[in-house]
Amino acid sequence: MRFSQYHFVDEIKINLEKLGFKKPTDIQYKCIPNILRGEDLLAIAQTGTGKTAAFAIPIIHILHSKLNTKREDGIKCVVMVPTRELAIQINSVFQTIGKNTRVNCFSVFGGVEQGAQIAKLEKGIDVLVTTPGRMFDLVSQGFIKLNRVEILVLDEADHMLERGFIKDIRDLIRFLPKKKQTLFFSATIDEEIKNLAYTLTPNPIRIQVSPKDPVSKNVNHSVMFVDMDDKRFFLERLVNENPDSKILVFVRTKVRCERVQKAMERVGVKSIFMHGGKEQEDRMATLNAFRSGEAMMLIATDVSARGIDIPDVDFVINYDLPDHPEAYVHRVGRTGRGTKKGFAYSFCDKDEVGLLSAVEEYIGKKVKVISMQKDDYKEITDLTVTKKMDLNQILIELAPVPNKRYGKKKARTK
Repeated sequence: MRFSQYHFVDEIKINLEKLGFKKPTDIQYKCIPNILRGEDLLAIAQTGTGKTAAFAIPIIHILHSKLNTKREDGIKCVVMVPTRELAIQINSVFQTIGKNTRVNCFSVFGGVEQGAQIAKLEKGIDVLVTTPGRMFDLVSQGFIKLNRVEILVLDEADHMLERGFIKDIRDLIRFLPKKKQTLFFSATIDEEIKNLAYTLTPNPIRIQVSPKDPVSKNVNHSVMFVDMDDKRFFLERLVNENPDSKILVFVRTKVRCERVQKAMERVGVKSIFMHGGKEQEDRMATLNAFRSGEAMMLIATDVSARGIDIPDVDFVINYDLPDHPEAYVHRVGRTGRGTKKGFAYSFCDKDEVGLLSAVEEYIGKKVKVISMQKDDYKEITDLTVTKKMDLNQILIELAPVPNKRYGKKKARTK
């Protein structure tokens, strides 16, 4: 079924066509009819499968159809998310799909002055995309009223719980009308999420896409066993052999983030970094530079892993394996989005073997190991020696890349 065959208002169809959305993804196809019928949902799908549009499209249609040319007072839909970046991104999706409709969308989040946000709220909005902290600040000050909310969306529900927002979620429910539609969206599922969903909604419809393999089939992922102090050499080689590729590198801490960026800078590799310690304006400027291709490598902590839609990421590098296996799924989900192919490589130190085992247990399969001879390993770490081996070629041989630009570059001499 194509989007043109749905009974959406014309404005939505026009916007979807401009975006190049022809047919719904699996999660969109399964969720949209239920949301249009007003049913509660617990929807589980891999990152990069189009979850945001799965709820944004029908919500915009529902609200547009109800709204008169004169806007009624009160917020009609609240979308709660765990991070500022995700709030900004989801609001952008609502605004793009809802262009020229009667639906007015806005996002509020911490880390910036609240004055401009209050001014916008006072003009009246229909959809509020928000993080918990700033929303409750504005509720307590009387600038946000939730008594007219008809739809509640909890996006990245697993990450919300992981970050300790369970109390915030329960507090939010106290401010909302009892009669409302509740939609849970998450990339992973566990007992805590199920318990929350069934506590807040008596009988949600459960929709799960690709439950047996949380990693998208579009992502080819492999691991190399690399000593911690040598990881920078492998990253440098990979970057230099793929100069036209967009590369997202994940590290464990803020300090590591800045140190890796400095290490790349010392060898002439341009990169930018982002972590939770940067000001919100700096974080958004960094993300925009990476999205636009102004910068081709972004080094980040897991603040960037959840739900952030960065187009055309060719490689995800787990420079450090994550402490929680769920984070692996969200990291590698930044590549291979939609119908595109992506590649995820992990650098595993001997002290991280336990973390690798946890990842493999979580995703239900072994990660392909890229093995190297001692001489080949030494060659990569010894930048003064003439290159004997093309690391990119080894990766291609073990994980064929269906892209003609890879593997055809002449080996460089270090």
